[in-house]
Amino acid sequence: METKIKSGLFGLAVGDALGVPVEFYSRSHLKENPVSEMIGYGTHYQPAGTWSDDSSLAFCLAESLCKGFDLTDIARNFVKWYNAELWTPHGQVFDIGIATRNAIHNIGKGHEPELCGGFEEKDNGKGSLMRILPLVFYLQKEKDIEVIYKKVKAVSSITHAHFRSVFACFIYVVYCLEILNGNDKVEAYTRMQEIISDFLSDKKFNPLEIQLFDRVLKNNIADYPENEIYSSGYVLHSLEVSFWCFLNWNTYKETVLKAVNLGEDTDTTAAIAGGLAGVYYGIDNIPEKWISVLARKNDIDDLCERLSLELKN
Repeated sequence: METKIKSGLFGLAVGDALGVPVEFYSRSHLKENPVSEMIGYGTHYQPAGTWSDDSSLAFCLAESLCKGFDLTDIARNFVKWYNAELWTPHGQVFDIGIATRNAIHNIGKGHEPELCGGFEEKDNGKGSLMRILPLVFYLQKEKDIEVIYKKVKAVSSITHAHFRSVFACFIYVVYCLEILNGNDKVEAYTRMQEIISDFLSDKKFNPLEIQLFDRVLKNNIADYPENEIYSSGYVLHSLEVSFWCFLNWNTYKETVLKAVNLGEDTDTTAAIAGGLAGVYYGIDNIPEKWISVLARKNDIDDLCERLSLELKN
């Protein structure tokens, strides 16, 4: 288990760090000036190996799961990060989404964790999807899909409570769980589609919301041409593009570099795709030179060990 956790969390953080310097760069610019190595400075003027809020919030979730599942504790960790007390790469917060900031203010006011995230359609940035990966390891032995959905919904809702964000997280978690079960990535994708279809069969969810996920759930997202794949910070785009990169490239390195070079929300696309690719290909497939420059590498290592120990018990 520890190896899988390490592969996933380092996969996420390395992808994130590769994307940080070129966040918001256009696809056309990166086609002419592609990222091929870990670089520094750029958009946020951070040294090479610096990860963003994507990894910070994933680490905050993992940190909390080291003590079991407690929504209030997870929410509290997000506030600690915002106050630069927990899981910043260099002691300060340099990037945060609007929905996440609003939710953290709500947490600070003492609202129930599940009621802190935005419930409106405009609140569907990728802020809960980018940090959901640690929950996959916590849920690995869970056989009841209803319990999986409920837990994912609760954890997403701390910052993003709209159905669309919750459901994107749920699809990602189910896919990751199928990969953790040892399935080939294409087989895992088909299994995920079947599991979600079965899950939906007796639900009264808004059909217009479900239809938004047709490209992922009814078709094969990998088959779409690049010009029909979008890499904005909208949660649906983040889900589609991360699956597209993961399914179409065959190493960790190729997957995350493709994710970064699609432009726009580069750190998040590469973090979400990198988490998947890390779990699938293993930590040995992540270039060592990228891991070696990663901020707080030893602390991440320690976090993975502690989470693994908790989940063994």
